[in-house]
Formats: sequence, C-alpha cells, structure tokens
Amino acid sequence: MDREISKEEIRKATFKKWLTGGGILLAVVIAMVILFLSLNDGIKSKELTIKAAELATLESSVSASGKIVPLYEQAIVSPVSTKIMEVYCNEGDEVEAGQSLLKLDLQSTEADLRRMSDEVNMKKNEIEQTALNNATYLTDLEMRIKAKEMSVSHLRAEVANERRLDSIGSGTGDRIREAELAYSTGQLELEQLKMQLENEKKAHAAAFRSKQLEGSITARNLEAMQRTLDDARVKAPRKGTVTYLNKSLGTSIATGEKLAVVSDLSHFKINGEIPETNSGKLSVGSAVNVRINRNTIKGHISNISPQSQNGMVEFTVLLDDDTDKLLRSGLRTDLNVVYDVHDQVVRIPNGQYFQGPGTYALFVKTDDNTLERRSVTLGDSNFDYVEVKSGIKPGEMVVITDMSDHKNKKTLKLK
Repeated sequence: MDREISKEEIRKATFKKWLTGGGILLAVVIAMVILFLSLNDGIKSKELTIKAAELATLESSVSASGKIVPLYEQAIVSPVSTKIMEVYCNEGDEVEAGQSLLKLDLQSTEADLRRMSDEVNMKKNEIEQTALNNATYLTDLEMRIKAKEMSVSHLRAEVANERRLDSIGSGTGDRIREAELAYSTGQLELEQLKMQLENEKKAHAAAFRSKQLEGSITARNLEAMQRTLDDARVKAPRKGTVTYLNKSLGTSIATGEKLAVVSDLSHFKINGEIPETNSGKLSVGSAVNVRINRNTIKGHISNISPQSQNGMVEFTVLLDDDTDKLLRSGLRTDLNVVYDVHDQVVRIPNGQYFQGPGTYALFVKTDDNTLERRSVTLGDSNFDYVEVKSGIKPGEMVVITDMSDHKNKKTLKLK
C-alpha cells in the first residue's frame, strides 16, 4: 500500500537536486575560469620581436645629437657703415667666385680712400724733401770740415816755421807759443766739427727713418682702406649657394652686420653636442655613427670645444662620405660616438626595453615554446646592440619587445 510523501520530504528531495545541480554548475564555472586563465597566460608570437643572442664584437658608444651643416660656409659682413643700394641675386641661387651679390653706398668710403691716397703722396714728398735737406746740411758740414782741415794744416806749418826761425835766432818764444796755441785750438775745432758731423748723420738718419715709418704707416692704412673698399663691393668669396642675403634696400647697415652667407651644399659636416656628463668619453679621432632615416653614415670627431655651454659640450664630426644624398643642411640627427670596442661578448639587439646599463627582467624562449622570465645584467650599448654580462647565453632567443605589461608573470605560453 503506497504511503503518502510528506511535504517535508518533498522539500528535502528538491533541495538535494538543486544542491547537486549547483555543484555541477560551480565545477563547470571553475573549470572554465581555470581554462580562461591558462589561455590568458599565453601570448601571440606575432606580437613579439624575438632575436637570438650572439657572440660577437661590440662597439661601445654614447648617444649625442647633431645638426648637419655645410662643410664650407662663409658669412660676408659689412666692413663699413653704409646702405644697400642694389641686390643682384636671391637666396638659393648658385654663384661663382667673384660674382657680385649686393651694391653698397660707398661714396663716403671712396672719399676717405682718396684723402688717404693724398696723404700717402704728401708723405712721399716729405720724405724726399727731408732726404734732400739732410744731404744739403751734411754736405755743408763736410765742406766746413775740409776748410778747417786746411786751416789746421796751415797753422801746423806756422808752428814749424816759428820753431825753425827760433833755431837760427830770428824768432822768439812768445811767437812760438802763440803759433802752437792757434794750432791746438784749430785741432780742437776740427775734432768738434767731425764729432758734430757724426752726430748730425745719426740724428738726420733717425729723423729720416721716422719719416719713412710715418710714410709706411700711411701706405699700410691706404692698403687697408683699399681692402675695405674691395670687401664693401660684396662678391661671392667662392663658388657655392647663397643661403642668406640681406635685401633691405636703403636700410642703414652697421659695420660688422651680416650681409650674406655663401655655402657649399655639396659637402657637409655635423655640429654635435653631448651632455657634459658624457663629455669625458669624447676624443679627437673617435669614430661616430650618424643615423639618418634608419641609415648609418660613418665619420670621426675632428675637434671638441674646450668649454661647456648650458650643460652641453659641442664637437665637430667630419664624414667619410660628405656628399651622401641623405645629407641635408639643417637636418637634426642622432649620433653614436664610439669610445670602446669589446671583442667576443654576448650581445642582443637594442630595443625599447633598454634604458642604460643595469639589471633587467627579460623573457627568454625555451625549447617547449614557453617564454621564461630571467634576471639579466646588461652593459654597454650602441645603436644596434646591447652587451649581455650575465643571464643569457649565445644562441638563446630573447624577447626585445617591451614586456612591462607582463612583469608579474614568470612564464608565458607562445601561441
């Protein structure tokens, strides 16, 4: 005989069924979560850049910046205060050596040149007049000396005659003394004239040299003024391209103000600068790699500025090929200055991950297609490679993509 099931038992049976179903559903959810998490630990290989570590030579370098400028560039400045009267070319025009670029107002300068030329001619006349006067004066003095010599010779004869007369009893002692005194006086006067002649020769020679020096100075001033006038006729100093030209017609131009710049745009160099903290790694002759649009041009340091300005040290780079088509005047470039060479070191390609020597957490690919995070010590670097001091062996595959989003993962599965 069937027994009627109580409501309590029905309720318990229903609860048991719900509990069993809920447990199964929970297990399914947990399994799905575990599966999702395991799938989420993977990463697509096409999203990564994986490169092999290799044993090779590494050129250690320090980064700098630079600006491409013409190898030969000459600024033309106004040698005088003037005005621009005419303009004969435009910026960007190619010019030949000696070709006129501008016409300046040179009336005042030309007047100064004529005045100085007159001064030079006057100095020449003064020198000639001085030479003539000196010759006349010294000739007169020499004639006086010759006359005095004749007079002294006559007095000497008088002394001899008085002594002869005295020896035969016809003379007197007083007349002998008078003759001797006159003769001695004549000799002294002759010596005085001779000394005067020597002194006058020296004095006149010194005065003549002074006149010649004044004339020479005036002539040099004339030559300088002529050069100034020639410079004021603004001409191209060499074959090249006009990269700057002052076209302000009628505007007053001060002495030393820039009028034009002529550049040789077929040959270039680089003006570089580097933070003074790295300036100790620079040396004249050091190799430099110049990066332009992912291309590299090689060069070397030709000179280094001895002074630091605003925390930067400037230097000049001469290029092995200064006619390369990639070179453009005014273009900013990245420079790598080589300061050391390491032979047979482990190296990996440079990338966004590298921020300077130190310890990094890098992912290395294992044989089971898994990425394993390792502590790796990196050292010197250049544009292309970074030195590995420890943590990676030659031949191992290293992820050089930025993996900061996975910094807490020890392993990642490649998909």
